Amino acid sequence: FVTGQDAQPFLQMLLINDVDACPPGKAQYTAMCQEDGGVLDDCLLYCRSKEEWLMVVNAANIEKDWAWVTKLKNTHFAEADVQLENRSDDMGLLALQGPSSLDYLQPFTEVDLHSIPFYAFTLGTVCGVPDVWIATTGYTGEKGVELYIPTDKADGIQAIWTSLLEAGAVPCGLGARDTLRLEKGFNLYGQDMDETVSPLEARMGWVPKLGAGAFVGHEAISSQKELGEYRRLIGFVMDEPRAIPRSGYNVVDADNTIVGHVTSGTQSITLGKGIGMARVDKREGLNLEEGSTIAIQIRGESKPATITKPPFVR
Repeated sequence: FVTGQDAQPFLQMLLINDVDACPPGKAQYTAMCQEDGGVLDDCLLYCRSKEEWLMVVNAANIEKDWAWVTKLKNTHFAEADVQLENRSDDMGLLALQGPSSLDYLQPFTEVDLHSIPFYAFTLGTVCGVPDVWIATTGYTGEKGVELYIPTDKADGIQAIWTSLLEAGAVPCGLGARDTLRLEKGFNLYGQDMDETVSPLEARMGWVPKLGAGAFVGHEAISSQKELGEYRRLIGFVMDEPRAIPRSGYNVVDADNTIVGHVTSGTQSITLGKGIGMARVDKREGLNLEEGSTIAIQIRGESKPATITKPPFVR
């Protein structure tokens, strides 16, 4: 949580998207970058008011991100009215996703779920548990909500979990989420981006708002964009249905020269084909236009793939 009269200017410096464009009640996809433009983490920002914000980071990066945020606050906003509070241990998160998700949840809350716009949120009572953040966000590409549940409410998460399963919801793990997000072309931190990769190299060029003001990494990203000399993250679909790409597999050109590597790959349940994303070098003579052919080295064999702009499933 980031609060105080100077919370918004602090976040504008910390994050690469335009914080000013996120009004109360809405959410925004954004990221934190290092000075060299490397992506420290991607995150969601929720605006309750211009003086109260919730920033949700990747769970595996909590410790690293908290150290970064507090460092920048103490370095650049030490005298400002900004308060930081890490409540990661005080809130749990359930993601209810899928075409019927709102219908499953509606009987358990008085909040009109269908009236909440996409990438927005409200606070309400769910299954008798008060102060639940009900957000129309998620990382599956499906319709749905994310429920931020205070853990100090006795058995609150258990009550909501049990009620949804009894109503017919199906528990799914990260494997299902990973397949869904890749079919949609969503990046996964630690695979498609990390501290060595800029937003431009992660197909996130739409996220940095370079005209909205200075932020950490602004100069490096601006320079990279102006020069155009950076690696590209491309999507591809395997031509052979039984060829499944995996993270780390090499990408080769027509001369069998390694030009990059697969960052994310899986078998698309919807398409019945292997799909993936790969980071490739920008080099003369390498055609990266949609519809062009590349090859993925799978167990020593070069398997053809067609460059396809995500999302792979609409």
